[in-house]
Amino acid sequence: MAYFTYLNKQIFYEDQGVGEPILFLNGIMMSTKSWEPFVTSMTKNNRFLRLDFFDMGQSARMDEFYTQALQVEVIKALLDHLRLSKINIMGISYGGEVAIQFALKYQKHLRRLMLFNTTSRTNEWLRDIGRGWNKIGESLQGEAYYNITIPVIYSSNFYTENIEWMENRKKLLVPLFSTKEFQDRMKRLVISAESLDVSKEIHKILTPTLIVSSEYDQLTPQLEQKYLATKIKNSAHIIIPNAGHAFMYEKPLLFVSLVLGFTNASKTEFVI
Repeated sequence: MAYFTYLNKQIFYEDQGVGEPILFLNGIMMSTKSWEPFVTSMTKNNRFLRLDFFDMGQSARMDEFYTQALQVEVIKALLDHLRLSKINIMGISYGGEVAIQFALKYQKHLRRLMLFNTTSRTNEWLRDIGRGWNKIGESLQGEAYYNITIPVIYSSNFYTENIEWMENRKKLLVPLFSTKEFQDRMKRLVISAESLDVSKEIHKILTPTLIVSSEYDQLTPQLEQKYLATKIKNSAHIIIPNAGHAFMYEKPLLFVSLVLGFTNASKTEFVI
């Protein structure tokens, strides 16, 4: 557990293991704690880095609205703090959006890029979903907020087959969702993504990139990742069957295999 300072505010990160470094970037409701189930696998042969963006987890809150460009600079500040010149990045959803923007600005610091359930733009549909979250969040009705935000991030099969696990999650999350501090943070995070549109720039990314879609992702459908795959030249796109937006919890073994396999593979080109 550690902190570094950026813009006179404290940013929380975790640095564990030794080897090729992999930085995990959170989805919008996640924190470094969300990745605890994967620590053992990720630290066996790799240096596993986790980061809470502004307004996430144990990092400082902001007092005004901002764009995801701020979170890009948080990543760069972490690399400077750790004196890392090259990094592998895995970003899911919000974290993937920030990762794309990092790749566009600081590509020389990227070795490999992994984008899970990610989009290069916030279209009107995603924008209105976020505005709906913020509106219900203002009421501080934690259970209502849970019901409109959490079920849709899982496939319906996983949700219903693991209802006891989901109910336990609900007991933990509803009190948090009922607090003004959490909702203020979420409002700023949601609004920070509204202006995202790098769809005309992503062809500039030349870093080897793995793009992953989930078959039943209701927030960032496959069409968005297919677009990424057509524009990022050195990329591969795979679709995970029978999984929703929170694919890593539904199919953890496959998630770990993809991340570690793509990061640690020694060859990136086919040679005859």
